[in-house]
Amino acid sequence: MIRLRVDPSAASADDLVAAVSALHGGGLVAFPTETFYGLAADPRAAWAVKKVFALKERAADHPLPLIAANVEQIVDHVGTLTPLAWRLASRAWPGALTLIIPASPRLSDDVHLSTGKIAVRVPSDRVARLLAASAGHAITSTSANISGEPPTSNPEDVVRSIGARLDVLIDAGPTPGGLPSTIVDATGEDPVLVRAGAIAWDRVLEFSRF
Repeated sequence: MIRLRVDPSAASADDLVAAVSALHGGGLVAFPTETFYGLAADPRAAWAVKKVFALKERAADHPLPLIAANVEQIVDHVGTLTPLAWRLASRAWPGALTLIIPASPRLSDDVHLSTGKIAVRVPSDRVARLLAASAGHAITSTSANISGEPPTSNPEDVVRSIGARLDVLIDAGPTPGGLPSTIVDATGEDPVLVRAGAIAWDRVLEFSRF
Protein backbone atom coordinates (compact mmCIF):
# COMPACT_ATOMS: atom_id res chain seq x y z
CA MET A 1 0.00 0.00 0.00
CA ILE A 2 1.21 3.49 -0.88
CA ARG A 3 0.40 6.10 1.76
CA LEU A 4 0.07 9.65 0.49
CA ARG A 5 0.12 12.22 3.29
CA VAL A 6 -1.55 15.42 2.12
CA ASP A 7 -2.55 18.76 3.57
CA PRO A 8 -6.31 18.92 2.94
CA SER A 9 -6.23 22.69 2.51
CA ALA A 10 -3.30 22.73 0.08
CA ALA A 11 -3.31 19.39 -1.76
CA SER A 12 -2.86 19.53 -5.53
CA ALA A 13 -3.32 17.10 -8.38
CA ASP A 14 0.42 16.42 -8.26
CA ASP A 15 0.00 15.01 -4.77
CA LEU A 16 -2.53 12.45 -6.02
CA VAL A 17 -0.69 11.03 -9.04
CA ALA A 18 -0.18 7.62 -7.42
CA ALA A 19 -3.84 7.44 -6.41
CA VAL A 20 -5.05 8.34 -9.89
CA SER A 21 -2.69 5.80 -11.43
CA ALA A 22 -4.09 3.13 -9.11
CA LEU A 23 -7.67 4.00 -10.08
CA HIS A 24 -6.86 3.88 -13.78
CA GLY A 25 -5.33 0.45 -13.25
CA GLY A 26 -8.42 -0.90 -11.52
CA GLY A 27 -7.03 -0.46 -8.02
CA LEU A 28 -8.60 0.64 -4.75
CA VAL A 29 -7.92 3.95 -3.01
CA ALA A 30 -9.02 5.09 0.46
CA PHE A 31 -9.62 8.82 0.69
CA PRO A 32 -11.07 11.42 3.07
CA THR A 33 -14.56 12.91 2.83
CA GLU A 34 -16.35 15.52 4.92
CA THR A 35 -17.60 12.72 7.17
CA PHE A 36 -15.56 9.47 7.08
CA TYR A 37 -12.92 7.83 4.90
CA GLY A 38 -14.27 6.39 1.65
CA LEU A 39 -13.18 3.66 -0.73
CA ALA A 40 -12.66 4.64 -4.36
CA ALA A 41 -12.65 2.54 -7.51
CA ASP A 42 -13.50 3.21 -11.15
CA PRO A 43 -17.28 2.63 -11.41
CA ARG A 44 -16.99 2.01 -15.14
CA ALA A 45 -14.80 -1.08 -14.67
CA ALA A 46 -16.68 -4.21 -13.57
CA TRP A 47 -13.58 -5.91 -12.21
CA ALA A 48 -12.66 -2.86 -10.08
CA VAL A 49 -16.19 -2.73 -8.68
CA LYS A 50 -16.02 -6.44 -7.84
CA LYS A 51 -12.82 -5.77 -5.88
CA VAL A 52 -14.70 -3.24 -3.72
CA PHE A 53 -17.37 -5.81 -2.89
CA ALA A 54 -14.72 -8.43 -2.13
CA LEU A 55 -12.59 -6.17 0.08
CA LYS A 56 -15.57 -4.95 2.11
CA GLU A 57 -17.21 -8.39 2.20
CA ARG A 58 -20.26 -6.42 1.11
CA ALA A 59 -23.60 -8.09 0.45
CA ALA A 60 -24.26 -8.52 -3.25
CA ASP A 61 -27.60 -6.72 -2.98
CA HIS A 62 -26.11 -3.41 -1.77
CA PRO A 63 -25.23 -1.05 -4.65
CA LEU A 64 -22.30 1.35 -4.36
CA PRO A 65 -22.69 5.14 -4.10
CA LEU A 66 -20.50 7.49 -6.12
CA ILE A 67 -19.02 10.94 -5.72
CA ALA A 68 -18.12 13.35 -8.49
CA ALA A 69 -16.01 16.47 -8.77
CA ASN A 70 -18.91 18.58 -10.03
CA VAL A 71 -22.29 18.46 -11.74
CA GLU A 72 -20.67 18.46 -15.18
CA GLN A 73 -18.87 15.20 -14.38
CA ILE A 74 -22.16 13.63 -13.34
CA VAL A 75 -23.92 14.70 -16.52
CA ASP A 76 -21.01 13.48 -18.65
CA HIS A 77 -20.98 9.87 -17.49
CA VAL A 78 -22.81 9.16 -14.22
CA GLY A 79 -26.47 9.66 -14.99
CA THR A 80 -29.38 11.93 -15.80
CA LEU A 81 -30.28 14.74 -13.44
CA THR A 82 -34.06 14.93 -13.36
CA PRO A 83 -35.70 18.34 -12.82
CA LEU A 84 -36.06 17.44 -9.13
CA ALA A 85 -32.41 16.39 -8.93
CA TRP A 86 -31.33 19.67 -10.50
CA ARG A 87 -33.27 21.64 -7.89
CA LEU A 88 -31.81 19.63 -5.02
CA ALA A 89 -28.27 19.71 -6.41
CA SER A 90 -28.35 23.47 -6.94
CA ARG A 91 -29.13 24.00 -3.26
CA ALA A 92 -27.27 21.19 -1.50
CA TRP A 93 -24.05 20.56 -3.48
CA PRO A 94 -21.26 20.47 -2.62
CA GLY A 95 -22.50 18.74 0.50
CA ALA A 96 -23.81 15.67 2.27
CA LEU A 97 -26.87 14.98 0.10
CA THR A 98 -26.74 11.85 -2.04
CA LEU A 99 -29.21 11.73 -4.91
CA ILE A 100 -30.46 8.61 -6.64
CA ILE A 101 -30.81 9.34 -10.37
CA PRO A 102 -31.19 7.32 -13.60
CA ALA A 103 -27.81 5.67 -14.30
CA SER A 104 -25.70 6.18 -17.39
CA PRO A 105 -24.92 3.10 -19.53
CA ARG A 106 -21.25 4.12 -19.23
CA LEU A 107 -21.23 2.75 -15.68
CA SER A 108 -20.68 -0.91 -14.91
CA ASP A 109 -23.97 -2.64 -14.15
CA ASP A 110 -22.25 -4.11 -11.10
CA VAL A 111 -22.01 -0.73 -9.39
CA HIS A 112 -25.80 -0.29 -9.32
CA LEU A 113 -26.71 -4.00 -9.53
CA SER A 114 -28.49 -3.54 -12.88
CA THR A 115 -31.20 -1.40 -11.24
CA GLY A 116 -30.73 1.43 -13.71
CA LYS A 117 -30.40 3.87 -10.81
CA ILE A 118 -27.24 5.29 -9.27
CA ALA A 119 -26.58 7.19 -6.02
CA VAL A 120 -24.22 10.15 -6.37
CA ARG A 121 -23.22 13.41 -4.74
CA VAL A 122 -20.67 16.20 -5.03
CA PRO A 123 -18.93 16.27 -1.63
CA SER A 124 -17.85 19.38 0.21
CA ASP A 125 -14.46 17.82 1.02
CA ARG A 126 -11.79 19.42 -1.17
CA VAL A 127 -9.54 16.34 -1.42
CA ALA A 128 -12.43 14.08 -2.40
CA ARG A 129 -13.44 16.42 -5.22
CA LEU A 130 -9.82 16.79 -6.30
CA LEU A 131 -9.43 13.01 -6.55
CA ALA A 132 -12.49 12.68 -8.80
CA ALA A 133 -11.39 15.65 -10.89
CA SER A 134 -7.86 14.30 -11.28
CA ALA A 135 -9.13 10.83 -12.17
CA GLY A 136 -11.36 12.34 -14.85
CA HIS A 137 -14.40 10.37 -13.74
CA ALA A 138 -16.66 9.82 -10.76
CA ILE A 139 -15.47 7.32 -8.15
CA THR A 140 -17.13 4.94 -5.74
CA SER A 141 -17.50 6.30 -2.23
CA THR A 142 -18.58 3.52 0.07
CA SER A 143 -17.07 3.62 3.56
CA ALA A 144 -13.47 2.39 3.84
CA ASN A 145 -14.12 -0.52 6.18
CA ILE A 146 -15.38 -4.08 6.34
CA SER A 147 -19.17 -4.21 6.03
CA GLY A 148 -20.78 -4.33 9.46
CA GLU A 149 -17.96 -2.39 11.11
CA PRO A 150 -18.50 1.30 11.93
CA PRO A 151 -17.17 3.81 9.40
CA THR A 152 -13.96 5.50 10.44
CA SER A 153 -12.67 9.06 10.51
CA ASN A 154 -9.15 7.92 11.44
CA PRO A 155 -6.66 6.90 8.74
CA GLU A 156 -4.90 4.60 11.22
CA ASP A 157 -8.13 2.61 11.53
CA VAL A 158 -8.26 2.33 7.75
CA VAL A 159 -4.75 0.88 7.76
CA ARG A 160 -5.59 -1.63 10.47
CA SER A 161 -8.86 -2.74 8.89
CA ILE A 162 -8.18 -2.89 5.15
CA GLY A 163 -4.69 -1.50 4.55
CA ALA A 164 -3.28 -4.82 3.39
CA ARG A 165 -5.77 -4.90 0.52
CA LEU A 166 -5.55 -1.25 -0.51
CA ASP A 167 -3.40 0.10 -3.32
CA VAL A 168 -3.26 3.67 -2.01
CA LEU A 169 -4.34 5.54 1.12
CA ILE A 170 -4.71 9.30 0.85
CA ASP A 171 -4.00 10.35 4.43
CA ALA A 172 -5.34 13.82 5.17
CA GLY A 173 -5.52 13.21 8.90
CA PRO A 174 -8.72 12.69 10.88
CA THR A 175 -11.99 13.60 9.17
CA PRO A 176 -14.92 15.28 10.97
CA GLY A 177 -17.11 12.17 11.26
CA GLY A 178 -20.71 12.84 12.21
CA LEU A 179 -23.82 11.73 10.36
CA PRO A 180 -23.54 10.10 6.93
CA SER A 181 -25.03 11.77 3.89
CA THR A 182 -28.79 11.93 3.50
CA ILE A 183 -29.92 9.73 0.60
CA VAL A 184 -32.89 10.82 -1.50
CA ASP A 185 -34.44 9.14 -4.53
CA ALA A 186 -34.81 11.94 -7.08
CA THR A 187 -35.88 9.85 -10.06
CA GLY A 188 -39.52 10.97 -9.83
CA GLU A 189 -41.35 14.25 -9.36
CA ASP A 190 -41.21 14.22 -5.56
CA PRO A 191 -38.25 13.38 -3.28
CA VAL A 192 -38.31 10.04 -1.46
CA LEU A 193 -36.21 9.64 1.67
CA VAL A 194 -34.02 6.52 1.48
CA ARG A 195 -31.69 7.23 4.43
CA ALA A 196 -31.81 10.01 7.01
CA GLY A 197 -28.49 11.75 7.53
CA ALA A 198 -26.60 15.01 7.74
CA ILE A 199 -29.19 17.11 5.88
CA ALA A 200 -32.56 17.20 7.62
CA TRP A 201 -35.61 16.04 5.69
CA ASP A 202 -37.39 19.37 6.08
CA ARG A 203 -34.41 21.03 4.39
CA VAL A 204 -34.61 18.53 1.53
CA LEU A 205 -38.28 19.36 1.07
CA GLU A 206 -37.45 23.06 1.10
CA PHE A 207 -34.73 22.55 -1.52
CA SER A 208 -37.09 20.51 -3.71
CA ARG A 209 -39.48 23.45 -4.02
CA PHE A 210 -36.78 25.90 -5.13
